[in-house]
Amino acid sequence: MTEKALRLGTRRSKLAMAQSGQVADAVSQVTGRPVELVEITTYGDTSREHLAQIGGTGVFVAALREALLRGDVDFAVHSLKDLPTAQHEGLVLAATPVREDPRDVIVARDARKFTDLPSGARIGTGAPRRMAQLNAYARTHGLEIETVPIRGNVDTRIGYVRSGELDAVVLAAAGLNRVGRIDEVTDFLSVDTVLPAPGQGALAIECAADNAALIAALAELDDPLTRAAVTAERSLLAALEAGCSAPVGALADLLADGQTVKEMRLRGVVGTTDGSTLVQLSTTGPVPQTHEAALALGRELATEMLAQGAAGLMGERAH
Repeated sequence: MTEKALRLGTRRSKLAMAQSGQVADAVSQVTGRPVELVEITTYGDTSREHLAQIGGTGVFVAALREALLRGDVDFAVHSLKDLPTAQHEGLVLAATPVREDPRDVIVARDARKFTDLPSGARIGTGAPRRMAQLNAYARTHGLEIETVPIRGNVDTRIGYVRSGELDAVVLAAAGLNRVGRIDEVTDFLSVDTVLPAPGQGALAIECAADNAALIAALAELDDPLTRAAVTAERSLLAALEAGCSAPVGALADLLADGQTVKEMRLRGVVGTTDGSTLVQLSTTGPVPQTHEAALALGRELATEMLAQGAAGLMGERAH
């Protein structure tokens, strides 16, 4: 007799279905059980408001978590950057698989790079974080750009460029990779120019805290270095008291000496959306060996950023 299929809760978007499908295959391999996708519509999918207005944090996650807690699904896959930083009672982050490319990318008309865009170019993005850093870069390099708030899936966003409404849009490399459209990218933005969102490019596999057998099985998909990096990034975000709609960028990367990973560098940025003021700092230390050490790395950098005036740049403080 074949074992009952595991039910994986996923959002309905093309990107969510693609990344959930990839996780489903991996879970099938480690458990030997079939996995079926259960599509769940979230408030973030149906609302047409800008993310910053509907609260950003958790709008794509709440319905999936409710389905988990009700037992309608066995586990759920989220884009880690959509996940609120506070741990949800009754649920556990069972695995963070190996991270995809964390960078932001540009899809522009005429295959242009960011620095080749015409004067006054209109660049679409829904993220205050991207606006702040692109505008800051433009200011310091004498570029004239206008950032335009947009929403929508990959097709909608790239459509604004194809129709000529916008000169370029900013998207996450990981998402385009997962839906097989990375060849449409005209420029990869260096993390020195635009730091990604905390956790960008990483997935979170969440399940009920009392399902010990499933937690143990899913743990085989966990990548300890990815987990340490995203834990530090999200700790920074939490210590700045910021939701995922706040203009905060963070990236923890590993500094290697040949094949040996020696240290972890955590970089953080917060800024006003017009790019006139940025607080950008970094710290380097040993690779965190525990969850607590990774949390501490993020908190320490946040404390330094707050001392340099980061709090005043956050706009609406998240409550």
